[in-house]
Amino acid sequence: MSRGMVWFRNDLRTTDHEALKRASIHHNELIGLYCFDPRHFIKDKFGFIKTGKFRAKFLIETVKELKQNLQKLNIPLLVYLKEPEIIIPDLIFKYTIDSVYFQKEWTQQEKEVEEGLKLKSGKVKFHSYYQQFLYHPEDIPYDSFQETPRIFTEFRKACEIKTEVKNLIESPNPLSDSFISNNTQIPNLKDLGLEEFQEDPRSAFPFQGGEDQAKKRIESYFWETQNLSKYKGTRNGLIGEEYSSKLSAWLANGSISPRQIYYEVIKYEKEIESNQSTYWLIFELIWRDFFKYVSLKHGNKIFQLRGILNNDLEWHRDDQKLKEWISGNTSEDFVNANMKEIAATGFMSNRGRQNVNSYWAKELKQDWRIGAAYFESQLIDYDVHNNWGNWMYNSGVGNDPRDRKFNIKSQAERYDPNNEYQDLWLKN
Repeated sequence: MSRGMVWFRNDLRTTDHEALKRASIHHNELIGLYCFDPRHFIKDKFGFIKTGKFRAKFLIETVKELKQNLQKLNIPLLVYLKEPEIIIPDLIFKYTIDSVYFQKEWTQQEKEVEEGLKLKSGKVKFHSYYQQFLYHPEDIPYDSFQETPRIFTEFRKACEIKTEVKNLIESPNPLSDSFISNNTQIPNLKDLGLEEFQEDPRSAFPFQGGEDQAKKRIESYFWETQNLSKYKGTRNGLIGEEYSSKLSAWLANGSISPRQIYYEVIKYEKEIESNQSTYWLIFELIWRDFFKYVSLKHGNKIFQLRGILNNDLEWHRDDQKLKEWISGNTSEDFVNANMKEIAATGFMSNRGRQNVNSYWAKELKQDWRIGAAYFESQLIDYDVHNNWGNWMYNSGVGNDPRDRKFNIKSQAERYDPNNEYQDLWLKN
C-alpha cells in the first residue's frame, strides 16, 4: 500500500492539476488537505486584515466545491483552520504518508511555510510543481528567470514566437476507495474572525467560488452570449458582469488554470470566430504570467518601497488622506466611485484600479505599498504577483517604461461620459 497527500494551496481544482495527477498515478490511496492558515486572517503591518470578508467567502465556496469534486475521485479533503507546518507533519505520522504533492510557490512567506513543514516531516518525499502559468517556466525562451526582461512587450513577443503552451493534464481516474472517514469541517466567516454580509445588488461580480463555477462562467461568457467576441471593445467598462470575462478571481485561487482558459479560447476561435478580442484575452493571460516572472526574478523587491527599480521617490504617510481615499471622500468623484465599489463588493474594474492607484501614488504621493495592502485585503481576485506588480507599475517603481500618470478627469470623461458609473456609486 502506498499513501500520498495532495496539499492544496492556490490550486483549488481537480482538472489540469499536475500535483494531483502525479499523486494519483503513484499512489493507490490519497488524501487531500487544505489549511485556512490563521496568519492569512490577521492584520498586516499597515493595519489591514490580509484576507477580508469578500475573498474569504469566495474561498470558502471554492473549498466546498473542491471537496465535492475530490469526493467523486474517492479522495477525502481534510480541512483545518491551522498552520500547514503544524498539521501536515501530524497527518503524515497519523496516516503513514510517504509523499506530499503541492504547487510550487516562491514568495517568502510561502517558502518559509514549506521549509518549516519539511523540517518537521522526517524522510517523507516532497514533490512540487509549477502549475499557475500559461507559459511553463521550463519553456520560456530564457536560460534563467534573471533574464526576464523589464518590458512586457519584449517578454510577450519572445514567448509568442518561441514558446508553446503545454497540453492540458487529464483529470485523474477515481481511486478504488477512500481509506479514511472525513469529519473535518470547513470554517465559516465567523470562524475566521470576519463578519457575514449581504451581496450588494450593484456588484459587477455576483459570482460564487469554485471549479465548476469557473467553468459555468466560461460557458456563459464564451459560448452562450459570445461576449468574448467583443471583449477588446468592452474590457474598459465599469458597470455589470458582462464588460469583461471576470475570470480573475477563479484564476487567483486556482479554481481554473490559465491553460484551460487558453485552450477554450483556441476552441472558440476555431468554432465561432478569431478576432482581436479573442487574442486580447490571451494577451491578458500573458500579462498575468509576466508579473509572476517579475516576482520570480526580483523576489522581495516587489514588496519594497523602492520597487524593482530601486527608485528613491518622495513618499508620504498621511492617515487623513488614507481615510478619505478608502471611504471615497477625495476631490475626484471618479476615484471616489471606484473606492466605494471595492469597499462594498470586493471588486473593481481594471480601469478603476489604474486610476485609484495613480491618484494615490502619483497625485497624493502616498506610500504605494499601503494602497497595495488595502487591495490585498479587499479584492476577491487578489493575486500576490499581479497585485504588487501592478501597483509597482502604476506607482513609478516597476515595469512601466513610460512612467505614466493618469489624468483622472480625462479618464472619467472618456470611460464614464454620462456619469452612469459615478451616479451608481455616489448617489445610491
